[in-house]
Amino acid sequence: MSDNQGMSRRGFVRNGALLGGLAALGAGLPGTAAAATTSSTSAVPRAGARSAAGTVDIPNRYGKPFSVDDDELFIFAVNFKPFELGGDDEGREATRYFDTVFGDAIRAKFPNVKIKYATWDYPIRYEDIAKAGRVPDLIIEDPRTRIDRDLEPLGWVQDMTSMVQQAGIDLSALNLGTVELVKSRSDGGLYGVPVFIDEHVLLYNKLIFDKFGVRYPRVGSTYDDIYKTAKTLTRNDGIDHYKGFMQHPDNYLALNQVGLYPFVPGSSEQPAPEDVKVNLTSVEWKRVADNMHRFLMLPGNTFTTVDDFFKGDMSFPGHLAMAVHTLSKLNAYALNDLYIEEDDIEDYSEWAKSVKIGVTSMPVLSRGSTAIYQPNARAAFIPPQSAHKENSLEIIKYLVSEEIQTRISSYGVKAVLQTDAVVNAFGTALPQLQGIDTSAVYWGDNAVVTNYQNTEYWDIPLYKVFRQHVLIDGMDVASSLQVAEQVDIPNYIKAQAAAGLTW
Repeated sequence: MSDNQGMSRRGFVRNGALLGGLAALGAGLPGTAAAATTSSTSAVPRAGARSAAGTVDIPNRYGKPFSVDDDELFIFAVNFKPFELGGDDEGREATRYFDTVFGDAIRAKFPNVKIKYATWDYPIRYEDIAKAGRVPDLIIEDPRTRIDRDLEPLGWVQDMTSMVQQAGIDLSALNLGTVELVKSRSDGGLYGVPVFIDEHVLLYNKLIFDKFGVRYPRVGSTYDDIYKTAKTLTRNDGIDHYKGFMQHPDNYLALNQVGLYPFVPGSSEQPAPEDVKVNLTSVEWKRVADNMHRFLMLPGNTFTTVDDFFKGDMSFPGHLAMAVHTLSKLNAYALNDLYIEEDDIEDYSEWAKSVKIGVTSMPVLSRGSTAIYQPNARAAFIPPQSAHKENSLEIIKYLVSEEIQTRISSYGVKAVLQTDAVVNAFGTALPQLQGIDTSAVYWGDNAVVTNYQNTEYWDIPLYKVFRQHVLIDGMDVASSLQVAEQVDIPNYIKAQAAAGLTW
């Protein structure tokens, strides 16, 4: 699919900047190359320009003045799209989502703590912060991929196990899948505390189901059920063509509902790159992959993007019956301005005329199962360089309290604390969701990653399995898994290691 299809001007600018930033991050960050051979907490960024008043200026590619005072608790939030919205025009900083959902409540709870907030990438990025030497005091990030890609190479993680215990944070009360996800990337410790989940659900267009007289999908539907429905709804109607079902094959593997982890345990939590082994050819992996393969091979249901649910890469909006997508996208499709780029509102409003949104749980692998994806979570981290560790820890404790978890749920994302009050609050702060049945959002159990001890996570190219070897090369499932395991992934790790990277 085209990366720029349907993208707003701001989105195009941001993506171009992101590509440049990733290149700079891999090649130019102080301490990055050394991180491959040192412990995760030993890299120390260069000192930045500090004023006599205790203020650190952070230069950036946008030329926008940005500074952090010594007495400010600096929160940096990354890799959740709503955090970024509205942040690359003159005079507009991307603070609206954070302030609405988190920031205003944090400031009210801790009136004596001065909060300084920013998000990637406007106006600053990780590389800007590292060069300036003012490490954030609290980072909200994607633990699944970004601990190893960003935080660990920068030396911005520490084992928070004792801190969490001393603060009285009860991890057993939180979503088990999120806690184990963080632990699986924490080298035998606990680098962060999960805060919320941008959960995957099954979205369906009631207009298509009604048009063809097909029953809506139900909570707990199996992939077999959805495949039958997808076959029925992948069809022509005059000159109109409808697709039945889209699910991103990369996410399907990475977040698989069995809790499979591709890395083979060894003798160390931080093995050398040449000692990293993967297993994608087990019976379990093949069973998972076979299930997805049939959807990709369904004639007329060519995979492009799950964004086809609204329009995406399709010629006309409202021509995809079902898609597994995130709650943040559900909120955008419901036309909630907290979740839509301002330049996209006009297009979304027009496309919405062709879609009547239904929501249910994502399909399960077998009848009676309640296992949904491994959680698409965001977690909070306190770097060891923080000068405000105590206050940062108190804020994290607040973030996982019933009070703020209820607030998070009310704004349309899934909380990691699942009390009746939290569950019942889902979407109540968003008028746009009031006409949509969202009762399935908290249904099911997030798959729990297993067998991760003595492994090191690498952001391996799982896209090769389906989007390269099956959809382009025409391979069968068994062959694609074998080539990915024995050729693609070893070559990727070797190339990354040669470049001084550890992800």
